[in-house]
Amino acid sequence: MVGWVQDHLEAIHAIRSRYRASEFLLSNDAAGELGATGRSREELLLREENGELWLGLFFAQNVHDALQSVEAPGSGWVDSNLDTYCQIAEGVSHFLYMTYVAAEGRQVSLLELEAQAEVDKFASCVLHGWDCGEGWAEEIHRRLFDEVSFHPSLSVQEQWRYKEANRLSRNYCARLLPQVASRRMDKFLGELRFSYRLGAEAKLRHLANTA
Repeated sequence: MVGWVQDHLEAIHAIRSRYRASEFLLSNDAAGELGATGRSREELLLREENGELWLGLFFAQNVHDALQSVEAPGSGWVDSNLDTYCQIAEGVSHFLYMTYVAAEGRQVSLLELEAQAEVDKFASCVLHGWDCGEGWAEEIHRRLFDEVSFHPSLSVQEQWRYKEANRLSRNYCARLLPQVASRRMDKFLGELRFSYRLGAEAKLRHLANTA
C-alpha cells in the first residue's frame, strides 16, 4: 500500500521519484536507534553525512497492520479508516517531498514539509472520492483541518509549527473546493502541481494567500 500511495501522489503532482518509500521502512528497533521519538505513528528520520542524505520511514505497528490489509483503498475504505490512511499518506508525502527537494539541491523547512503533507492528504482523499462531489470534499476538509488535536508533549515551537501548517493548508485547500464543485479536475491538479514546485517562502506565501 505504501507503493500505491506513492504512485498516487506522484500522479497528482506529475513527478517521478528515483526512490521507493517502501524500501526505506524501518522496524521499531531500527527507528529507536535512529532517534524516533515514539510520539507519532509516523516519522521520517533524516541524517546528513558527508554530503549524503540518509532517510528512513517509520510507521507504528497498528499502521503496519493496516498496510497488510488492503492493496488499493477506495473512498469507502478511506472514509472508515481516515486516520490510518492519513498516517500512511503523511509519511509517504514527507518521504517524496524530501527526495524531490534534495534532487533539486535545495533545503526545506519543517513547516514547509508539514504543510505540504497536509495538502497531500487532502488532495489524495478528495480524489479517492471525486465522484462523490463537493460534499465529500467539504467533509474531508472539515475532518482534516477542523477536527484536530495536538500531542500534549509537543514543545511550544513544535505546537506552533503544526498549528501553522494546519492553518496554511486549511486556507489553501478551501480555495480548491470550488474546483471540486465545478468538476474541474484539470484545474484542481494544475493548481496542486504549481504549488508543489514552489519552494521555501514562495510556497508558504502561496498557501497563505486568502485572496
